[in-house]
Amino acid sequence: MSAISLDHIVKGFGAMRAVDDVSLTADEGTLLVLLGPSGCGKSTSLRLIAGLEQPDGGRVLIGGADVTGQSPAQRRIAMVFQSYALFPHLTVAENIVFGLRVRGVARGERDARLKRVADIVGLAHLLERKPAQLSGGQRQRVALGRAIIAEARVCLMDEPLSNLDAKLRHEMRTEIRALQQRLGMTMVYVTHDQTEAMTMADRVVLMRDGRIEQNGSPEELYRRPATAFTARFIGTPPMNLIAKGEALIGVRPEHVRIVGQGGRPARVGSVEHLGADSIVLCDVDGQSVAARQDGFSKAAPGDEIRLTWRAEDEHVFDKTTGRRREDAAALNPSAAG
Repeated sequence: MSAISLDHIVKGFGAMRAVDDVSLTADEGTLLVLLGPSGCGKSTSLRLIAGLEQPDGGRVLIGGADVTGQSPAQRRIAMVFQSYALFPHLTVAENIVFGLRVRGVARGERDARLKRVADIVGLAHLLERKPAQLSGGQRQRVALGRAIIAEARVCLMDEPLSNLDAKLRHEMRTEIRALQQRLGMTMVYVTHDQTEAMTMADRVVLMRDGRIEQNGSPEELYRRPATAFTARFIGTPPMNLIAKGEALIGVRPEHVRIVGQGGRPARVGSVEHLGADSIVLCDVDGQSVAARQDGFSKAAPGDEIRLTWRAEDEHVFDKTTGRRREDAAALNPSAAG
């Protein structure tokens, strides 16, 4: 069953269309990620689902019901923002149950839900503390607890981890994904970070300039990018794109090998040692090509090397439209080595 649907949604701000004829579906109990660069329309789409913005055209459906004209409260959704938006003068417990108090939920019910939620998000021992006494990760858990305690059918998250350091981001995205699966929540999660999208999502909607660039599973976006934009946005480091006639030949750095003979001549520009692997950045006929090697690469800036990759690892995109083509072998039969 579809928990959330956007049906040909349009939203403009002045002359700019922030969301331009977007249709998408989030199935019940799944985690859908809206991914893309700043200004692509992902946060506006989330606000349209929440009812914080009204569309200029199209419909928003939750649980099969048209909620386009409803207020956020009527939609019975929970939200977690980039800003934790905690009340500094209230304790953790009071912050978590604040929404229930406003809605007049009885004290006994509030206490029962609080105990259950505090255990789920690991805050049972911190309920009497104020936000100023908490770490960034603990404050994020309070915001999560406040969303969960509402027992809403849908939870919307807008860049919830962007204020955290790298280590804590990794821990929290693991916790959020586990929590979503444990509770069977339908979650729509906005991020510009493709690592978050690839590690958390059941489905990724990559947006660009107010439109959907590609909608699919993380594996689909990685293995079969529909456009050159998707190819470059998904993957770290991004896919190499090499101009060839009327096409762009794409190959991921992890599929590029350094060989002793054959292949294409290249000059090493720089080497990034990352511990488990190294990224060797090269110049090939005036174009930049990155190769990922296991461990610490012995290549050094200025070295003349040769690169090769399998023809089946190539992706071909039209140079003008950026759309995927399926004629890689015909365009570049000598790539394999």
